[in-house]
Amino acid sequence: RAAPSLRETQTHLPTSITEKTIATCYCNLRKNFIYQVAYQVLIILIPMVTAPYISRTIGANGVGIYSYTYSIASYFVLVAKLGIEVYGNRAIAAVRDDKEKLNQTFSDLLFIHVFFAFLVVLVYIGYAFVYPSEYTNIVFIQILYVIGEMIEVDWLFFGLEKFRVTVTRNSIIKLLTLVAIFLFVKDSNDVWVYCAIMAAGTALSQTAVWIFVPSCVKFVKPNFKDAFSHLKPLITFFIPSIAVSLYKVMDKIMLGAMSSTVEVGFYENSEKIVTMVLGLVTALGTVMMPRMTNLAAKGNEEQSKKIINTSMNFIMILTLAMAFGIVGVSKVFMPVFFGDEFASCYILVMIIAISMPFCAFANVLRTQFLIPNNHDRIYQGSVISGAVLNLIVNATLIPFLGAQGAAIGTVVAEGSVCVIQGFFSRKWLPIWRYIRNAIPYLVYGIIMAIAVYGIGMLMGISIMTLVVQVLVGVIIYGVLALLHLCRSHDEIWNMAIQMLSSGMRKLKKKQ
Repeated sequence: RAAPSLRETQTHLPTSITEKTIATCYCNLRKNFIYQVAYQVLIILIPMVTAPYISRTIGANGVGIYSYTYSIASYFVLVAKLGIEVYGNRAIAAVRDDKEKLNQTFSDLLFIHVFFAFLVVLVYIGYAFVYPSEYTNIVFIQILYVIGEMIEVDWLFFGLEKFRVTVTRNSIIKLLTLVAIFLFVKDSNDVWVYCAIMAAGTALSQTAVWIFVPSCVKFVKPNFKDAFSHLKPLITFFIPSIAVSLYKVMDKIMLGAMSSTVEVGFYENSEKIVTMVLGLVTALGTVMMPRMTNLAAKGNEEQSKKIINTSMNFIMILTLAMAFGIVGVSKVFMPVFFGDEFASCYILVMIIAISMPFCAFANVLRTQFLIPNNHDRIYQGSVISGAVLNLIVNATLIPFLGAQGAAIGTVVAEGSVCVIQGFFSRKWLPIWRYIRNAIPYLVYGIIMAIAVYGIGMLMGISIMTLVVQVLVGVIIYGVLALLHLCRSHDEIWNMAIQMLSSGMRKLKKKQ
C-alpha cells in the first residue's frame, strides 16, 4: 500500500522535550556535519594531490583501464550491498532508542547482508576466471574491493549518528593510500599497482571499523524469519541503487564498450572534479537522514519541515556557488591540474557541473523527506526514470560525441530525477518557495562565472591565473550572497549571527 504521510504517522512529542534538549540535538547535528565536511574536504584534497600525479604517470589510458574495471566490479558490489546502505541506516535509526531491538535488528540485517554478499563474491571470482581480456589481472585485483564491501557496516554507525568512527577510519586509510601511491606507482606499467592500492585500501577500511562494533551493539542469534523479512524492503532500495548506478557507473562502461578507454579516462577525471565538490553537499544528507528518520518516527512534522527549509536554502547557496565556480575556472583548471592531455576536457566539466544544482536539490528531498517518511515509491520512480533517460541519451550520443555524450546523459538523468521528486513532494513541501529562494543565487553564480571566465581569457593558463580566479569568484559571490541574506533576514543569516554571538560569549568567558 502507499506509504503513510507525515500526518498519518504523527504523534505528540513528550512534554519533557525542552529547548535545551532541542539545542543539544542541533549541536550534535553540527558536530556530525563538521565531521562529514572535514572528511569530504580530505577527499577533495587527496585527489588534488594524487590525480595530477596519476594522470601524468599512467596516462589517460591507464586511468581509463582502472575506471573501466572498477565500474564493472562496482556492479557486483552494488548487488552485494542489496540496498543495505540506505535501508540499514533507516532501520537502525528507527530502533536505536531500544537496545534490545537494536541488537536484534543489527544481527538480522548483518546476517542477510553477509549471506547475499558471499554469494556475489563467488560469482565475481567465477567471472574473473572467464573474463577474456588483456585486463584480466586487473579484474582479479578488484576482487579485494568486492570482498571488502561484503563486510561493510557503515550503515550501523550512520543510523546511530556515530559519524566520528567512520570519518576517523576513512581519513587514516585515505592518507595511507596517498602515501602508497607515491611510493609504488612510478610509470605506465604500474596500472595494476595503482588498482591494487585502491582495492586494498577499500578492504582495509571496511575491516578496520569492526573494532568499534562491540562498543555500539551486541551481536545476537539472528531470527531467520525476521532476517528474511528485511529482504523485501532491501530490494526496494536495491532497485533505485541499480537505477542510480546506470547514470553514475554505466556511463563509463558504455564509453569503454562504444568508444575507447581514453574517452573513459577523460570522462573519469572530468566527473571526478564535480563529484569531489558535491561531496560537501551530500555530507549534509548523510548526517541528516538518521535524524530526520527519528523525527518522522516521533511524528514531529513541524520541526522536520523547518529543518528541510533551512537545509534547502543552505545547500542551494553552496551548490550554485560551486557549480558556477567550476564552470568559470574549468578551462584553466583542467590543463593546470591534470596536464595538457586533459586540456580539452574543460567542456566536459562545464557540462557535468550543470547537474550539480539538480543533484543537490534532489539530495535534500531524498535524504530528509522521502526516505525518512517511507515515500519509497516516489524515490524509486524518479531514479528509474532518470536511468532510462540516461541509457537512451548515452546510446544515442556516445557513438558520435564520446565522453561529451555521456556528460549530457548525466545532466538529463539528474535533472529528471530532481523534477520528478519535486513534483510529487509538492503535496507536502513548498517546492516552489524553495525554487524562488534559489533564483537570486543562480543570478549571482552566473555573474561570478562570467567574471572568472573572463579573467582566465585575459591572463592565460597558469597556476597564478587559477589563484586569481578563485579569489575573485569567492569575493563576488560571497559579497552578493551576504548582502542578499542580510537584506532578506534569512534563517541562515539569523543562525550565523547567533552562532557568532555564542562564540564571542564563550571567548569572553575564557578570557
